[in-house]
Amino acid sequence: MNASRGTRLGSQFTLVLTASTISALGDGVTIVAAPLLIASMTSSPLVVSGAVFAATLPWLLFSLLSGGLVDRLDRRRVMVVVDWIRAATIGALGVAVALHRGGVILLYAAMFLLGTGETLFRAASLSMLPAVVRPDLLERANGRLSAARTVVHDMIAGPLGGLLFTAAVAAPFLLDAGSFAVGAVLLGWLSGTFRAGSTAGGAPGTRSAQRPSLRVEIAEGVRWLLAHRLLRTLAVLMGLLNVTLTAALSILVLLATKRLGLGSVGYGLLFSALAVGGLLGALVGERLIRRFTASVTLRVGLIIETVFHLTMALSTSPVAVGAILALFGVHNSLWTIVSTSLRQRLTPEAMLGRVNSAYLFLVAGGNAVGALLGGAVATRFGLTAPYWIGFVVAAAVTAATWRVFDRRTMAATYAEPARVSA
Repeated sequence: MNASRGTRLGSQFTLVLTASTISALGDGVTIVAAPLLIASMTSSPLVVSGAVFAATLPWLLFSLLSGGLVDRLDRRRVMVVVDWIRAATIGALGVAVALHRGGVILLYAAMFLLGTGETLFRAASLSMLPAVVRPDLLERANGRLSAARTVVHDMIAGPLGGLLFTAAVAAPFLLDAGSFAVGAVLLGWLSGTFRAGSTAGGAPGTRSAQRPSLRVEIAEGVRWLLAHRLLRTLAVLMGLLNVTLTAALSILVLLATKRLGLGSVGYGLLFSALAVGGLLGALVGERLIRRFTASVTLRVGLIIETVFHLTMALSTSPVAVGAILALFGVHNSLWTIVSTSLRQRLTPEAMLGRVNSAYLFLVAGGNAVGALLGGAVATRFGLTAPYWIGFVVAAAVTAATWRVFDRRTMAATYAEPARVSA
């Protein structure tokens, strides 16, 4: 393992953190610029939302396959290759836009390819981190990754993306291409082997001459996740909650303008509140989790999920909505740190890619479904309908899973030795 002794995360983690932060900046400006580009071509809400769907669809199509591949290949090399491909993809889009040849179909294709690459990259990065830092430092490492992403992706990239798009339509996409290229170079500097069954810096472990087929290995990872009560519960409940959360956020602009009476600046401030909460949660997450335990963190998080939807459904006060968004941001960071660290700590090293991808298949799949449902439900039943549905779902999920996160179970989970084999 390459983590430094004591409480330091080490130079290997610094490279991962720097690469992740730079890539997050590029991702953020593209997330802002892509809808602006489509909106300059069409006024159709369906066409505009299609870009989000194109970017999230690969999670439903390829995430399980990506996890299987990540467990067969060197995870660092997967990340490097994917970053170079994504740099070429978004760079080509930027050049096409600069030459006034970028259309909706081209943008959809680019978003789909970027999303496909993300299924590989994220599975590899989540699976590689336990080889970079010690198990007892996973919460700290995940917290710093989350904090850095919140700052550059949620706070800096938004205004920067809008500014660059105004100055030159192609600029945000070219910046994103450069961020992927820099990320690939930095990750290429990591030393060691990051193949499943190997230690970072070591030689590959012993492999069976008769390795099962990729399909069999993917199914093995899915079965392992479904057989683990705690991780299975986290995956299923997050999939359900993400459906309602994405549906709620997809119409937030309408709630802000029509119900809260906010303009574009006020709408932007709501996202700033969410980002500030996320940063605060990421910065203090490790200390809060150690102080109050993972059990309390998860249970309080479920309550916040429920109160969030209820507040959004009832309130007409921008201050109240901004406050609950900030609180939700804190909760989201804490929940991410706990759930990610638990998967990395409990999953056999050789199965990390498959288990992470099976988990993300359920979680990110909820995002794709929610993106389609939010507008449809609001159109048919009214603007607050998605929030009332979210409140009912969150309350039901909280009641159904409360006992799973009891103190005794969570304490026993954290006491388990690190799993090194399936």
